[in-house]
Amino acid sequence: MAAEEEGLTGPDEARPAPEPEAETRPEPAVEPACERRPEPRSVPELLLGRPPMARPLPSFDHEAAPAEPGPLFVDWLATALDAGVLDPQAFTLSTVDADGMPDARVLVLRDVDAAGTGWNFSAAADSPKGRQLADHPAAALSVYWPQLGRQVRVRGTVERAADVVAAAEFATRTPAARVGALVGRQSEPLASPAEYDEAVAVARRRLEAHPDAVAPGHAVYTLWAHEVEFWQGDAQRRHVRLRYTRTGPVSSPEWSRTLLWP
Repeated sequence: MAAEEEGLTGPDEARPAPEPEAETRPEPAVEPACERRPEPRSVPELLLGRPPMARPLPSFDHEAAPAEPGPLFVDWLATALDAGVLDPQAFTLSTVDADGMPDARVLVLRDVDAAGTGWNFSAAADSPKGRQLADHPAAALSVYWPQLGRQVRVRGTVERAADVVAAAEFATRTPAARVGALVGRQSEPLASPAEYDEAVAVARRRLEAHPDAVAPGHAVYTLWAHEVEFWQGDAQRRHVRLRYTRTGPVSSPEWSRTLLWP
């Protein structure tokens, strides 16, 4: 075994002298190829080749649309539900603050008064949006259902419902939603997640002890539409836009309809 290990030079050949050991230096760290992150791309590069609404979309016969916008919105909402649109009740509410700066956030639609053309939603009266609506009781609402390429835009005045209405609406919420509302302090600075968790625990115990508890300042609002636009997208950009305009006071059911350029 020792002879076999002596080398491949053979027994009669001189073995070369060993070379002096070189100073060993650590090899530079090389990031494995599988872990390398791609170079960041610009927004135009990210969106290149992804045109919006490049898919089959439903049609919209504006001539067959009803005389009032409320029933049409309810029909489109039902269609979105049937089509499996995620969170079809989510909408963007836009308001203005005391300095006239626009503000927007996503809320949940609670109800629609189809006859009176009013969109109902709830909010904390002491939240930024609640204070903004108290100072400027007007807002814009917009909803977009991607699978259908449909958008609805609403503009009008906002009215706060009576406290008894807000209490009844609060009772229909899930326990988690009620706990969250009881925590309150919406949009205020938060020191840490642990502080919020502690407040949630306190609110949960309060709700367990008083199941009928209503969050202070919980309010229900109705956006009474003065103008409603229905927008049906088209892959060839032949969008259909139909605008309803109220021709009388809020109590009036009279509307005019106008077809708009895409």
